[in-house]
Amino acid sequence: MKVYYECAPCFLRQAKEALDLATSDESLKMNVMREIIEVVYSDFNPDASSNEIGTKIHRNIKDKTRNEDPFILQKRRGNKIALKLLPEIRKILNENDNLETYVKAAIVGNIIDFGALGVDFDTEKGIIEAMEKDIALNHVPQLEEELKHAKNIIYLADNNGEIVFDKLLIEKLKEYGLDVTVALKEKPIINDATVEDAFQIGLDEVAKIVSTGTDSVGIIYGDISEEFKAIFDDADLVISKGLGNYEGITEMELGNKSVFCMLNAKCGPTARDIGVNVGDNVVLKL
Repeated sequence: MKVYYECAPCFLRQAKEALDLATSDESLKMNVMREIIEVVYSDFNPDASSNEIGTKIHRNIKDKTRNEDPFILQKRRGNKIALKLLPEIRKILNENDNLETYVKAAIVGNIIDFGALGVDFDTEKGIIEAMEKDIALNHVPQLEEELKHAKNIIYLADNNGEIVFDKLLIEKLKEYGLDVTVALKEKPIINDATVEDAFQIGLDEVAKIVSTGTDSVGIIYGDISEEFKAIFDDADLVISKGLGNYEGITEMELGNKSVFCMLNAKCGPTARDIGVNVGDNVVLKL
């Protein structure tokens, strides 16, 4: 996805929050913010990729503050929120044991996003409200049909906490007799889930865990490892979770590969890019 005009202030808002989490050194924050403003000034244009600018900004913050994981406390908070709501989500799934309900549960986990929505967003309330909504753009029937013929799936994970709900959907996908491989970040970036985070919640119990080989925001094809490129290219079907992966995968050459994006449209640019309203649950076949 290319940037929209609103992306510029969002980059700066994210940078401010990340800097406040990364360091208490006011002089350092001033210097790093000046550099980030320069990045936005030089790179922000209609043809720019939102993922690439965001990745450059957050890598700069990690490097200059020498803090490899500024969002670590927010990531733990995301896990606590997900685990607290898990019994309620499981109850809903038990009452509506169909693929669409499991997909919706995975999508509402996408509300656990302290990068897109900010660190002060009432995540718990947002998840409950999103679970009560229908899927506005709903390609689940197409997904279910393709699951009957696919052999292996790449599942591009998004945020920590969110992967607790992804695990529920993956358990459902396994009922189709599929091999599922979950791809996560090699190192921390914002509150994206890493390989280490996946093992902490037992995601390896239901799927093969692999690293994208990088710490990019979302997926950037030129940035991932050659090993993961081979895994990605070999997959029959791709499930792409969240805003960052949507922004990245829409910049890639996909050929005839089947790709389904699952997300909550949390910001105006992404909603307009897809053609839905802000806050809508989305399952989109590219």
